[in-house]
Amino acid sequence: MRTPLSVVIGAGGTGGHIYPGLALAEALRRADPDAVISFIGTERGLETTLIPAAGYRLHTVDMIPFDPALGAKRFLLPAALLRSGAQARSVLRTQKAQVVVGMGGYPSAPAIVGAKLAGLPSVIHESNAVPGRANQFAARLTEHLTVAFDGSRAHLSGGERALTVGMPIAASLAALDRPALRAEARRAFGIPEGARVVLFNGGSLGAARLTAAAVGLAARWRDRTDVHLLIKTGPAALAETRRKLIDAGVGADTGSGPVAQAVPYLDRMDLAYAVADLVVCRAGSATIAELATTGVPAVLVPYPHAPGDHQTHNARVLSDAGAAHLVPDAETTADRLAELIDPLLADPARLAVMGRAADPGNHARAADLLAETVIRLAVRPTTTREFTA
Repeated sequence: MRTPLSVVIGAGGTGGHIYPGLALAEALRRADPDAVISFIGTERGLETTLIPAAGYRLHTVDMIPFDPALGAKRFLLPAALLRSGAQARSVLRTQKAQVVVGMGGYPSAPAIVGAKLAGLPSVIHESNAVPGRANQFAARLTEHLTVAFDGSRAHLSGGERALTVGMPIAASLAALDRPALRAEARRAFGIPEGARVVLFNGGSLGAARLTAAAVGLAARWRDRTDVHLLIKTGPAALAETRRKLIDAGVGADTGSGPVAQAVPYLDRMDLAYAVADLVVCRAGSATIAELATTGVPAVLVPYPHAPGDHQTHNARVLSDAGAAHLVPDAETTADRLAELIDPLLADPARLAVMGRAADPGNHARAADLLAETVIRLAVRPTTTREFTA
């Protein structure tokens, strides 16, 4: 009797690592409905809410970021890796794991260390054009490397053998038909008839720079009725943003001007992309893959403090293709965005050209391609012998 497939995925910190991990979990379940899938993360990141909400078990370990800004605490990193790796190894034993996946970000490194200690096969997925420190380290511990973008290979130890699978995205986005969903999306967000929609998406936790620019833009356009701003603020900034919109006379409760609504998060990104004529957003790798796949034109504002400036490298994947405009964070003001966005909203044909310019690559199939790799690596004994190493 064959034992069920058991996969442990290391993913945490931000949505940019967690959502691709969840997309992989979906793909594994599609391939093997009996698969047992769980996650390793920490108590610090969004994984504590996102992963249980998606129906998967989260095991937490004690790990610190790969961050030079920690100062003297960075010298604790080797000890933290050994401690959290041993904790991860214990999780693998409990889960009877057959293969381990690291999705990048510091919470995933212990999973790969644990796999090495347990003698289990592991695979990492690098989502950014320039790999993060955690995966640069983890690449030395496994022979199996996958990347979202070809350019990542040059920055990884053993990168020449990496397989380009694309960026795993949710099935609802991989198969998104924007025109077919547009009417439902407009109803869901209460978009006024004839209004063009600009979506501000600052990532999992929102982005203060983008939110401030959106509020300023709404105030600037208060006398217009042909524009609607949908602003994802993150939970922490929601109340203040709504207050500022109302004070500016442009909030959803004022009944005048562009109805600029602020929301803490977006449960249905398929509806958000379907309703948007243009997106103003950060340039995380998951966002770049989603935009390329769904064909939504964008203004990209890379997070300036991303390690290795990887968001700027991510953004150039789309801006160099003509699918997006790249605006530095320091230049992202209401006035600058108005100069850029006004002509775009006035020219639907130009927006359509931008939407078609992106190369969707393998992103729509990436979760399934990565799942195939994981399943091939799984150590699946024909007996029910448990992992006891």
